[in-house]
Amino acid sequence: MNTKCPVCDGEVTVEPGTIESEIIQCPDCSARLVVEKIEGSHVSVSEAPKVEEDWGE
Repeated sequence: MNTKCPVCDGEVTVEPGTIESEIIQCPDCSARLVVEKIEGSHVSVSEAPKVEEDWGE
């Protein structure tokens, strides 16, 4: 299954067995992507939230 990266519009291959909410990576721009929905051969992804640094507060 393939989809487009929402960051760089590059081709992203989604491996069989991937589940919704799994984090994958764009091979072109290295963006972290969340698999939002899988419907048959159509896969929706969005950019994963940035990890905020915890300063121990």
